[in-house]
Amino acid sequence: MVIGDWTEDRLLDGRVLLRQPREGLRAGLDAVLLAAAVPAAPAERVLEGGCGSGAAFLCLAARVPGVNLFAVEREPALAELAIANAAANGIAARVTVTTGDVRDLALAESLPPMAHAFANPPFWPAGTQPPATLRARATHADADLQAWARFLAAPLLSGGSLTLILPAARLVAGLAALDAAGCGAIRVLPCWPRAGVAAKRVLLQAYKNRRGPSRMEPGIVLHEGSRFTAAAEVILRDAAAL
Repeated sequence: MVIGDWTEDRLLDGRVLLRQPREGLRAGLDAVLLAAAVPAAPAERVLEGGCGSGAAFLCLAARVPGVNLFAVEREPALAELAIANAAANGIAARVTVTTGDVRDLALAESLPPMAHAFANPPFWPAGTQPPATLRARATHADADLQAWARFLAAPLLSGGSLTLILPAARLVAGLAALDAAGCGAIRVLPCWPRAGVAAKRVLLQAYKNRRGPSRMEPGIVLHEGSRFTAAAEVILRDAAAL
């Protein structure tokens, strides 16, 4: 359904109502997979950087009832939309959305201590940007990945998790950013479009002040023929954890 400049969509087999811009970068698999990877528990505080219209934190709230969500979004219109989406999904009392920039470490340090943090950050440092302004800002970085990791790690409790979803081509930059932010014991979860083809996305998860070897997880295959795999279905439709 199109409503003015917004569309009204559903995620997690209808569990999540999402109003999002008709133009620009629209929520899809990345937001759902990212939310599924965050190891949150009820009553914990969780931070999302660059929440957009709120798709990822709404999916996390649908999977983990009672989680307390904090989000930072640079675009005022998207921050307002994220707040409205939280209200429309009945979780406004547990969601705080702040308009701000991830380069503002003072903002990060003013937040309460967080058990987990996550983001789907802008991933391309250069190149030809898409024409829509909001889409360009969502995909092409003003702040580099190290700035994102520093911001997200700043309010994390020691041992808290930091999760990013990135194009597989940005794996090395993502690993370096997490390490520079003092987060280690990194887990890499590839997301393959189909069995036997190269991964297009990777989920990276690290832990503040924890050291240890990085490891490659089995990951997930998303499609089999024209359908989602059974493993993908339980995440994308049934709100299972990844």
